[in-house]
Amino acid sequence: MAVLNNKKSKVSDEVPTSSMADIAFLLLIFFLVTTVFPKDKGLAIVLPEESETVEVNQKNILHIVIQPSGVVEVRRGESQQVQTVSPREIEGIWRQDVASNPNLIAGVKTHPDTPYKFMIDVLDALQTAGADKISLQLLEG
Repeated sequence: MAVLNNKKSKVSDEVPTSSMADIAFLLLIFFLVTTVFPKDKGLAIVLPEESETVEVNQKNILHIVIQPSGVVEVRRGESQQVQTVSPREIEGIWRQDVASNPNLIAGVKTHPDTPYKFMIDVLDALQTAGADKISLQLLEG
């Protein structure tokens, strides 16, 4: 005669959480190890050596002065005539002037109180126009 076991096996309706912390920790480590953080590129500017000084003829300089209000003053060479423009107009001015003088250098002078954004707008316009000779200076009093 067979003995019947009247014990019923209970099926648990709970999710086992004993290893949940281990799994979360392993996932955290996995994502930290495999994540690639992009590097800030910043402005691609090649700076000259400290001892390097070059004399440049004034007719080869396009003077660009950035004021704190965002207004940009443009003066060509030795001329005393100043043209007031916005930063987005610099691209067209550079293209026009460099067509007549391929040795042109952009002399960008920034007032000390000028927000950084205005200088970046001017440098972006010069880069879009293809300017590769740029002199950065701080405007003195």
